[in-house]
Amino acid sequence: MKIPGKTGIIVLISSIILLQNCSKAAENSNQAPSAPALPVYTVITSPATTYQEFPTALEGKNNVEIRSQVDGYLDRIYVEEGSFVRAGQPLFKIDSRAYGEQMNMAQANLQVADANIQKAKVEVDRLQPLVAAKVVSEVQMKTAKANYAAAVASAAQAKASVGGARINVGFTTITAPVSGYIGRIPYKKGSLISRTDPNPLTLLSDISEIYAYFSLSELDFIAFQNKYPGASVEEKLKNMPMVDLVIADNSTYSEKGRMSIVDGQFDKSTGAISVRAVFPNAHGTLRTGNTGRVRLPQLLTNVVVIPQESTFEIQDKTYVYILGKDNKVTSKPITISGKTDSYYFISEGLSAGDKIVYTGLGSLKDGASIQPKPISSDSLLKAKPL
Repeated sequence: MKIPGKTGIIVLISSIILLQNCSKAAENSNQAPSAPALPVYTVITSPATTYQEFPTALEGKNNVEIRSQVDGYLDRIYVEEGSFVRAGQPLFKIDSRAYGEQMNMAQANLQVADANIQKAKVEVDRLQPLVAAKVVSEVQMKTAKANYAAAVASAAQAKASVGGARINVGFTTITAPVSGYIGRIPYKKGSLISRTDPNPLTLLSDISEIYAYFSLSELDFIAFQNKYPGASVEEKLKNMPMVDLVIADNSTYSEKGRMSIVDGQFDKSTGAISVRAVFPNAHGTLRTGNTGRVRLPQLLTNVVVIPQESTFEIQDKTYVYILGKDNKVTSKPITISGKTDSYYFISEGLSAGDKIVYTGLGSLKDGASIQPKPISSDSLLKAKPL
């Protein structure tokens, strides 16, 4: 028998090791993969506050179109766009020279009318003794008294003309009817202003309070009536909690608002009714035209709460994986009644005591086995408060 050399022995040993490794790999491939270890927690109920959000358009307490009540050239502009003005503060000046001359004419006519009164009175006084002495007829006396009455009426008419002319002169100085912020001023000095202009001189907005208008559907309105105590809608509004305003950058406005009025009837075209919330705005943070969302709080005394990470969606339905006694998971649909940034509130599909998988849902399917790693529901709530 021929004894192999060193090289042959090395090749032989390598072949034996390779065959052993392949045999072990084949054995391992036939074994079932180990079940993944995933965190599992027990569902609990907890008091929580959920919110209904409604898109809203904001308006100031008073939004006044400033218009001229006389025609003429714009002589002066006393304010700047965006500036704050007080009630009674001058805003614009219309050229008043023509209206000043009209007042002078009216005053002159009043003086003539007063002189005619004196003249008519003198005639009446002259005829009285003559009529008593039957020197002249009573017809002349009646004519004189009629002339006197006509003179008095003419004087009253002239006095009214003076008043009207004075009002027109006053209208040439346009003042702020309320305190607020000046809007855009489309006209410039020297522009011809008319009472019939389609555009106002500016828009004055009183934003000491902001009105947030939004709409409730018929179902929401019925729920509102059933939820809050009170014999009338006004009483129910008073019993509502304060509401929040979420502004355009998704931050919550610092002041809370109160619910105010409800429109008298539903809009037939939309099937909704308009309501408003009133927010204080002492610092002028909010302006007319801003948009946002009104958040109506709803206190839930005993609701199933689960983290949003414990859910997944299939065809617009939301599911969780429930752990069975044999450590196998089963998907189950749930109904979400509300949410916070981190949690869902469940109205159907789960009960207190159910065990569900917290994270790692992507690799699971119905009937899969797992190694549950129990975690405390209280620790979840402490890590992410409601």
